[in-house]
Amino acid sequence: MIKVETADYPIYFGVESYAILGDFLNEKQYSKLLILTDSTCNELCLPHFLAHLPTTIPFEIVEIEPGETAKDLATCEGVWSAMLDLELDRHSALITVGGGVVSDLGGFVASVYLRGIDCFVVPTTLLAMVDASVGGKTGVDLQGAKNVIGAFSMPQMVVIDASYLETLEPRELKSGYAEMLKHGLIYDESYFNHLKNIAQVDFTDIETLIYHSVVIKSQIVQEDPKEAGLRKILNFGHTIGHAIESYYLINPTKNRMLHGEAIAIGMIIEAYISTVILGLKQELYQEIKESIQYIYGKEMFSETDVEEILVWLKFDKKNRAGVIRMVLLADIGQCSYNIEVSKDLIAKGFEDYLK
Repeated sequence: MIKVETADYPIYFGVESYAILGDFLNEKQYSKLLILTDSTCNELCLPHFLAHLPTTIPFEIVEIEPGETAKDLATCEGVWSAMLDLELDRHSALITVGGGVVSDLGGFVASVYLRGIDCFVVPTTLLAMVDASVGGKTGVDLQGAKNVIGAFSMPQMVVIDASYLETLEPRELKSGYAEMLKHGLIYDESYFNHLKNIAQVDFTDIETLIYHSVVIKSQIVQEDPKEAGLRKILNFGHTIGHAIESYYLINPTKNRMLHGEAIAIGMIIEAYISTVILGLKQELYQEIKESIQYIYGKEMFSETDVEEILVWLKFDKKNRAGVIRMVLLADIGQCSYNIEVSKDLIAKGFEDYLK
């Protein structure tokens, strides 16, 4: 049994984990369980989950729409209304079975319903397994701005079952892979060097790679659970990445961009900025840029696109008094946070990205 023990809750790996989850649920004697999922996972993942959940506690299933557009307060209100209608009390628990949207939204819903009920997380995407499952960040978007409504609320347990990855399209897998690359860039050079040559990565042993990312993130979170300092390094690539993601989300002329795809672009541009401010070696920047663009390709941005994306930067949670602050790399595996960056330099980063 593979297990990561964080300061607040355990993360179990593998199909055997469902027995532990079932024992925990039965021991707590919850009055009712609410399983929150989306329509895609309801079809592709929930049958597997229900077949492996050994509990006689009554449960109900609530389904939301898939995708980032459902991650808002209107969806939360719909789930809360369903919980009221189903008469869930304080001795009930919520289990999220889905990707990052389901786990982020579900964790938030659970954290404030009746001032908080227990929540369990079963991530079904690579992105959710290596990112959303660790650290207790919950929340939803507001008017397209990412994760501006939310709370830190730790789950009781996380169960990571890599067999769910068989339901994903390659593009979804690559979206999660971006967060793994980030873990290497900010914390573990050898891990990045292993991942950057994607053609040589053994995906038959994906659980080992997921475990490595979970350990990296959990170590960082354990030192700084409320993101007062060190935990901010997990936002590398996210200042620009979130702005790109928000711009694409609310712009009907743009094709859908996945979270990891936006973060991949953000990491390249923030690595460029790192060469200017922290002296990241040019050859390392080129290595980062070429490795990431080999995996994700190059997105084309017009001058208007860049101008609009720069506007979205004002919503970043790391900002202070209107000043943009980023996580930047001094070297692979070494980074600093709260670095002030001008919009002019960010625009130059976009220019270099497009070369």
